Amino acid sequence: MSKTFEQFLSEQLTAGVIDQQLVNLLAAVAQLSKQINDKVTNGALAGVLGAAGTDNIQGEHQKKLDVISNEIFVRGVQWTGSVSGMASEEMDHCLVTPDAYRRGKYLILFDPLDGSSNIDINAPIGTIFSVTKAPKGEISDESFLQKGRKQVAAGYVMYSAQTILTVTVGKGVYMFTLDLSTGQYIMSKEAVHIAPSTAEFAINASNWRHWERPVQRYVQELLEGINGPLDKNFNMRWVAAMVAEVHRILCRGGIFMYPKDNRDPTKPGKLRLMYEANPMAFLIEQAGGRATNGYENILDIQPTKLHERVAVFLGSSEEVHRVTTYHI
Repeated sequence: MSKTFEQFLSEQLTAGVIDQQLVNLLAAVAQLSKQINDKVTNGALAGVLGAAGTDNIQGEHQKKLDVISNEIFVRGVQWTGSVSGMASEEMDHCLVTPDAYRRGKYLILFDPLDGSSNIDINAPIGTIFSVTKAPKGEISDESFLQKGRKQVAAGYVMYSAQTILTVTVGKGVYMFTLDLSTGQYIMSKEAVHIAPSTAEFAINASNWRHWERPVQRYVQELLEGINGPLDKNFNMRWVAAMVAEVHRILCRGGIFMYPKDNRDPTKPGKLRLMYEANPMAFLIEQAGGRATNGYENILDIQPTKLHERVAVFLGSSEEVHRVTTYHI
């Protein structure tokens, strides 16, 4: 029998890579993802499609499944005894673990349902999570403002034709596929590695007119292909869900870009540093790739607020380096 996610966690515990609290927390995340997967799979039959009629703190319209997934996550991790608090893209402020439950040594941050625009059309969506150690003292929003390099675990679950859990605990990247016949996550790929060179890129090209000049220059060179300065042809992909974009890069390389644009000069980017960029950058670096905001490595950015936004360039190291040098 192939290795299960539980067996993987047990091996990491025995090797001293992680402790029992982190084992309990990651095991809980895996179980919660199965609940969300059931909702996603049943779709309209479960009454989870459509708008929720509410907005999150960023002013974005929430889908019903956004709210449901957030509630599943909150209820599922607070009793594990592993966390002192949690923060979510869908909540205004952090949530301290209730007094009814034992508080643990970790904090967890999550985007309960990435790719909301794909929900109603049955395209790939996912859950992203990040785990850091809790500082001493009372837990507040400021407790979560840690650089991405302080993460002790991160990962995502992609709900698509296959349901795949991808995780790192700081010792490489591993993928597990949900076996629907047994309800277990089975290891399907280990020691994931991203080749430094690539011929594939992902960006929402409809925003071209809003990009800053370095991004326009770089994408123009990609489009010129073998006739341009990069001297090779590139293919473009865009799924509109960060989970799916990163998963493709982990499987076959590429570069994903969500740059700053000029529609709102006050915003440094679209994606959230704490819930999306940091955990994905951790995975990408653990697989040998690179992730920057165009100027510095994402994992070295000091957050200043819980829902901070950031520009993102991540994937195969050669191309991420190239577009980053165009900014500097």
